[in-house]
Amino acid sequence: MGGGGGGQLVSVNPEDLRFHVELDRQSYCDFKITNLSENYVAFKVKTTTPKKYFVRPNTGIIRPLDSCVIRVTLQAQKEFPPDMQCKDKFLLQSTVVPPNTELEELSPDTFNKDGGKVLEECKLKVVYISADATNANSADEGSGTSNSKQIPEGEAAVQRLINERDAAVRQTHQMQQELELLRKRRNRRNDSGFSLKFALLVGLIGLIIGFLLNITSSSGKDEI
Repeated sequence: MGGGGGGQLVSVNPEDLRFHVELDRQSYCDFKITNLSENYVAFKVKTTTPKKYFVRPNTGIIRPLDSCVIRVTLQAQKEFPPDMQCKDKFLLQSTVVPPNTELEELSPDTFNKDGGKVLEECKLKVVYISADATNANSADEGSGTSNSKQIPEGEAAVQRLINERDAAVRQTHQMQQELELLRKRRNRRNDSGFSLKFALLVGLIGLIIGFLLNITSSSGKDEI
C-alpha cells in the first residue's frame, strides 16, 4: 500500500502527523497502529529526517487485533520553515511474524523486501501548525472582551502542563514495558550477573520519573 490509513495487516490513525510548533520547544504527536489480522505483526517506523524526530517505540510487535500508540517528538526548532510547509515524511512498515515472537528475536532482515514476504508500507505526511496561529484563532473565538487575549494564554499554559504530564506518564509506561521485557530476557537466560544491571535500571527509572514529575509540578506553580 502506498499511503492512506492502512492496509490488510494494520490501520493507522491519524493519517497525518500534526505538530503545534513553538520555537525552542519540543512538540509531539501520537498515532495509533491497529493490527487488523489474527497474526502477530511486527512494525517499524522510519523517517526521512531522523535527527529531527524521536520515535517511541520505533519498532514493536502487535498481538492479533490489538493496537499500539506511537509518540513522535519533534525536537526544539530554532526557526519556522518557509510558510510552515514541511517536506518530512514517515514510513510505517509492517509484516507478519510467528506467534509469541519477542522483539529481540526479530532478525535483521525482518523488514527487507524479499521473495514471498508480505511487507506493507504506509506513508505518513507531516503537517506543522504554528502555536501562535492556534492562540490567535482561540482569541478570535473568545468572548470579545478586553481580557480575551489573556484567557487563551492561560489556557495554553495549562495545556502545556497537561501535555508535559501526559508525556511523563507515557514515557514511564514505555519504560515499564521495557523493564518487563528485560525481566523476561533475564529469566530466559538465567544470567546471575544480570540482576545487578536490572536493579540499577529500576533505580534509574525511578529517578527519571521523579525528575519529570518535579518539573511538571514546579512549572504549574510558576505559570498558573
